[in-house]
Amino acid sequence: MLTYIIAASVNEIENLRPLKNHKEEELRVIVIDEGDEKVRLRNDEHLKDIPHEHFGPKEREKWFRDRFGSAYRRYVSLIPEKCHAETSFGFLHAYEEGAEMVLEIDDDVYISETFIEEHIENLSNTNGVTVHAEGRWYNTLENLVLNVDFPEYPRGHPYDRDTRRNAYSWSVKGSECALNMGLWLRCPDFDALTIVHYGGLDGKCDIESKACKREKVIVGEGTYFALCSMNAMFKTQIVPAFYQLYMNTLGMDRFDDIWSGIFLKRIMDHLGDKACLGKPLGTHSKRSRNVFKDLSKELQGMAMNEKLWRIVDETEFSSKSYAGCYVELAEHLNRSVEREFDDPIHRKFMKLQIEKMRTWVDAVDKLS
Repeated sequence: MLTYIIAASVNEIENLRPLKNHKEEELRVIVIDEGDEKVRLRNDEHLKDIPHEHFGPKEREKWFRDRFGSAYRRYVSLIPEKCHAETSFGFLHAYEEGAEMVLEIDDDVYISETFIEEHIENLSNTNGVTVHAEGRWYNTLENLVLNVDFPEYPRGHPYDRDTRRNAYSWSVKGSECALNMGLWLRCPDFDALTIVHYGGLDGKCDIESKACKREKVIVGEGTYFALCSMNAMFKTQIVPAFYQLYMNTLGMDRFDDIWSGIFLKRIMDHLGDKACLGKPLGTHSKRSRNVFKDLSKELQGMAMNEKLWRIVDETEFSSKSYAGCYVELAEHLNRSVEREFDDPIHRKFMKLQIEKMRTWVDAVDKLS
């Protein structure tokens, strides 16, 4: 089963060394970087036993030029600059190459030798339990054993009280899934506001994850969750509806995976596919960072997040494909922008995303 591993990083990616024990024909690593040759040399050493390629800005531009000719600038503009959402390029590359699975992983998530197999098992078996949330949102940290007793919420979970009821119904109903989000040991995925609240001025706080409660939780129809892409595997069939959005623009960043996850979940519910979370656990060894810089990048997105998921939830679909549904979602968002967003920056940001979503589907179609 050909699996592409997509890692967006300007750092060394020694966390992927356990992959060396897999058969070469099973894995490809795509490193999305900024072209630093010194870092590449060190990463070549870390990945010397694993088929891999580096794609910085120059390589990405050549890739688009080779495939789209004189129109390439329109398509290369899908990939933002110097931010995590550059992983969208890796998704396109994997899709074109006929990969069956894609694993998106951050450079500070350390993995085990059975990491890939655990992801695939969650995707392919019909085990698990299904959760529905009264408040329409499942708190993914509920499935972790934390070193605190009070509930905490992950980055991207809305702040509206209705979404934080923590009232769930469970059923012993398993299913194959199209996406599996692995969870974490050590540092959960908090937003900057939560980290500041707990005094984490270095970008980290004292709340830690010790274990996972359930290996596979399927998020039921009509229930949303905060999709963190630092440890997520999916079947390539979803790529036409899984653009990571254009970030690091208009003062906003760090919502690419959150919003792409909301969009995808709504479409999955319509098409009858499932998303799950649980194993495998990666050890999130988070680096120190400027938490106030993160906070400034997240604030506008946090405000938009309270409205955006409800707009997405109202979308009505007729298409039976991921690409068709994504186009329908873009059209629904386009009709909603002026009515739902008062802030001109929010409107401008959403119109940019809608334009990119349409271009994404066009790009995927041309690569098919």
